[in-house]
Amino acid sequence: MKVTVNEVDQHKVTLHIEVPVKEAEKGAKTACQNLANKVSLKGFRKGKAPRFVLESFLGKEAVKEEIFETVANKAYGEALNETGITPVTQPEVKIVTDEKGQPVVFEATVTKKPEVTLGEYKGLKAAKVVTEVTDEDVAAELSTLQKQHSKLVVAPEGTEIAADDFAIIDFKGTVDGVAFEGGEGKAYPLQVGSGSFIPGFEDQIIGCKSGDEKDVTVTFPEDYFQKDLAGKEAVFAVKVNDVKRRELPELTDEFAKANSKFETLDELKADLRKKLESEVTFKNLEAFNNVIIKTALDNASVDIPEVMVDTKIDQMVEELSMNLETKKMKLDDYLKYTNQDLAKLKVGYHDQAVENVKMDLVLESICKAEDLKVTNTDLQAEIFGMAQNFGADPEEVYKIIVKENRVGMLIESVSRKKAASFILKNAVDTNAKEEEPAATEEAAATVETEQQTEA
Repeated sequence: MKVTVNEVDQHKVTLHIEVPVKEAEKGAKTACQNLANKVSLKGFRKGKAPRFVLESFLGKEAVKEEIFETVANKAYGEALNETGITPVTQPEVKIVTDEKGQPVVFEATVTKKPEVTLGEYKGLKAAKVVTEVTDEDVAAELSTLQKQHSKLVVAPEGTEIAADDFAIIDFKGTVDGVAFEGGEGKAYPLQVGSGSFIPGFEDQIIGCKSGDEKDVTVTFPEDYFQKDLAGKEAVFAVKVNDVKRRELPELTDEFAKANSKFETLDELKADLRKKLESEVTFKNLEAFNNVIIKTALDNASVDIPEVMVDTKIDQMVEELSMNLETKKMKLDDYLKYTNQDLAKLKVGYHDQAVENVKMDLVLESICKAEDLKVTNTDLQAEIFGMAQNFGADPEEVYKIIVKENRVGMLIESVSRKKAASFILKNAVDTNAKEEEPAATEEAAATVETEQQTEA
């Protein structure tokens, strides 16, 4: 087989492929046998009907197309292996000649995966922030817990509404004197200061008392999801039925016993401090990891074909759609609610998609440069992690991956994570006493970059 590579532009190439007669005839025989296995012909056993019989039964063009597809598919795969080209698009095939008894000649035009020029990625330096958890932080966390176990009680008669109060209100909104859909409510518990109503609404009922009636005038935001109301002024007739306030439980040992596994308030505070310290440690490590990975990406250069960005955007949209479905929402409803269409959504994803594609390419190149191998143990660990995230059985997750032909994608995903882990294990924390590698293997595993859209 003879293969010639012709560059169309910086991303596209055309493979000119010539398949010798003997190989073409071997492929034709295989194709005819495959066809013969699919049809039942009187007088012939399955798979034994000769080409001329198949041509008579199925038509010469149909048989010819099957033969070309069989020969071309095999030759195309061999041509990619020979040239080392990795396509990122399906080939555009042009037949030059495929006559019986002649070499099969065709051209396949593809966009190829671009080459990456790596910069420094070993020994990268950054300062890992060290955050101290203060008594005030613990007190704030305890206050949140206290509010979670509070009770709403009716405030004394004559109490004026203040921030954080719950106003139980009836309301009816109009635009130009005409009521609109969704603009009316009865006995609605509005927490003042929550920002759940149109900007300006909550501020205007501060100071009202139970039994008060008031017209509240607001303007809908220009980007309001109901386009017929966007930017318009509305008047809401509001009646305050009740004013309710939180009744906070006293912070005592009894509170700790009733609302935690601890016997004393001091034990509860100590546990809250421990959790906060763990959270800030993880947050600071994650920030350090992200800086290191971004530095490695910034140090590399690659000219990314736009088709790869478009493919990544489609993956991101598909992932969003799947996430919305888990929340019982459809993509079309989400687009309507956020006042945008699919085209606008994709534009918003573009820059992030470029970063994601570059990250994929750079990490793949580092994996090759450092000869990082993906083992069966690595794959099993990844599948186990996926199963835990989805609350599924690892064997079932594996079956789905195989069924959907995603094994290759799984291997690529794991290899990228190994490359990220390699970068982080060789990074240096300039805040450390001695400039030792800053990220352990376990810590490096946390960098499963949120930018990635994995299989």
